[in-house]
Amino acid sequence: MRTDTPWGALPAREHLPVGADTAPMLDVTIPVHNEERDLEPCVRRLHDHLARTFPYSFRITVADNASTDRTAEVAARLEATMPRVRACRLEEKGRGRALRAVWSHSDAPVLAYMDVDLSTDLNALLPLVAPLISGHSDLAIGSRLARSSRVVRGPKREFISRAYNLILKSSLSARFSDAQCGFKAIRRDVAERLLPMVEDSGWFFDTELLVLAERAGLRIHEVPVDWVDDPDSRVRIVSTAVEDLKGVWRVGRALAMGALPLDRLVRPFGDDPRDRRIGGVPGGLARQLVGFCFVGALSTLFYLLLYSLFRATLCPQLANAAALLVSAVANTAANRRLTFGVRGRDRAARHQAQGLVVFAIGLALTSGSLAALDAAAGSPSHSTELAVLIAANLAATVLRFLLLRAWVFPDRRTPAETHGHTAGADSHESPDRAESPDRTDRVDTHAPDPRNAR
Repeated sequence: MRTDTPWGALPAREHLPVGADTAPMLDVTIPVHNEERDLEPCVRRLHDHLARTFPYSFRITVADNASTDRTAEVAARLEATMPRVRACRLEEKGRGRALRAVWSHSDAPVLAYMDVDLSTDLNALLPLVAPLISGHSDLAIGSRLARSSRVVRGPKREFISRAYNLILKSSLSARFSDAQCGFKAIRRDVAERLLPMVEDSGWFFDTELLVLAERAGLRIHEVPVDWVDDPDSRVRIVSTAVEDLKGVWRVGRALAMGALPLDRLVRPFGDDPRDRRIGGVPGGLARQLVGFCFVGALSTLFYLLLYSLFRATLCPQLANAAALLVSAVANTAANRRLTFGVRGRDRAARHQAQGLVVFAIGLALTSGSLAALDAAAGSPSHSTELAVLIAANLAATVLRFLLLRAWVFPDRRTPAETHGHTAGADSHESPDRAESPDRTDRVDTHAPDPRNAR
């Protein structure tokens, strides 16, 4: 993963200035490859729609991805005859490569793209970019899987789309509903930080962009869309699916290892009351409890499995100590990343050492319980031993959570950061706590209309 992005946190979102310079407010990119037949009708239809309905200045950029037919000629003719159309030629294929090339050099504060087939109803374009103009959101995506969306497509494409998004939710904890809909927008200041971190140059580009943005706590606005499948789609489903799964593995591994500088995408808290911390109320407690319970449940199953394996050759005390030691190391590592959001290797050894102290407390409780059982029952059955150990582990769970939260992984933010008064580059957290507010909007059909936000 690339990490050569500018240092310092993003500034707070604000309404984009209108009419401040000659640059268009919106730049819509249409990536194409061998689309000589559909390109001109698409551009003219989009241009007509924007001219009639969009209240700000705009530009349409045709990004030709190494076409071998007359696509480049058509794009050049459109650029020559339509003043708000621009053509860009790339010598290599790849939707992600085309978007990166255009977005990296665009002077428009809002950047968008859509597929050349215009499968998405263009009436969703203004609701898509309105929250970016108003300063409400950082990115916006069209969703074909929202409840109020109206979609016409075959069962095969429907199954593939839903299966892919299920994979993203289960493997990368993605909360956006539709990763591959060709209808997205992003603020330029966000793109400048985010694009250098995105490695993919093909179809997985969208997914990687969204996952990194969501993990950094940027706000993603979703718009339910009306969408009609293009029967002449040239997407190679099998090869695209394989590349997407490779991308999921690569991004998931980078996130798990803390290899991405996501703190460079953090924005300071805004005026939303949900972003504020109230004195005396620990922030993130509910989310941490859920993560801790999930990790604890898996750790308990792992511990019981190890105990059953070790018990075949060891006495109960040694089997318990060995199983608890191995599961404690795994438990500390999992809670470090999943429950308390600590990324990277900084203080990892110290956290493990503190986790072993917590392990020692658990060992004392469970070993004491086994000793008491042995003294009371003499030679208890294996099922009785397991029942006592489960009870002892449940008793130690509350103490373990409190120790992890208050001692092993304490909140190291300053009071100013806690109350959301830090601005600019000083607002990001300490390096060992690179977690940011995970605030991705679900489908929001009440985004502010930019025509009323001036």
